[in-house]
Amino acid sequence: MSSGGFKHVSVMAEEVMQYLQPHSGGVYLDGTLGGAGHARLILEASSPDGVLIGMDRDAEALAAAQNKLASFGERVVLRQGNFSDMCTQLDQLEIAAVDGILLDLGVSSHQIDSPERGFSFREDGPLDMRMNPKEGVSAATVVAEAEADELKRIFRDYGEERWAGKIARAIVTDREKVPFVTTLQLADMISRVVPAGKGPQRIHPATRVFQALR
Repeated sequence: MSSGGFKHVSVMAEEVMQYLQPHSGGVYLDGTLGGAGHARLILEASSPDGVLIGMDRDAEALAAAQNKLASFGERVVLRQGNFSDMCTQLDQLEIAAVDGILLDLGVSSHQIDSPERGFSFREDGPLDMRMNPKEGVSAATVVAEAEADELKRIFRDYGEERWAGKIARAIVTDREKVPFVTTLQLADMISRVVPAGKGPQRIHPATRVFQALR
């Protein structure tokens, strides 16, 4: 998907602005830049010379942000990386202190809505789920290589999945026949082995497993 198609709704925008209180001359770091909605608000509020350092692991997000924030010129500095590396990035920029830091943790709506990123089973796509597709281990690799006990722990601890053990055992059994490489392939298998929820608020049987793998 092109950078122009990157869409993301900024959550709690009013609350973020009230807390940060951006002002001219301030330096702010958005460690999870995403769709740059918060970044734009910060830059507008800190006019004419506030500075925004934007970080994201996702190259698509950075490309989209660069286009969206181009009008702010040199007031914007973008870096690809994890927010955990913010101190290193600030050191490289020779910035000793900032006036505010924003972290909007979690998967963006754009990533969920992009089948090729593999974060969701709404549509079929590669079983990836990496924030940066060039780094780290894909969900397909985890599902292919982790032992049943490790998969059970992941699903239980990170997804609070009631049927963690049953799903883990089914994955280990089925992957010996055909590897799991797509999102719907995994979601369909989980649907076959997990009893469907009841009531109007029931969720898809694969929801918690996908949450855990992300």
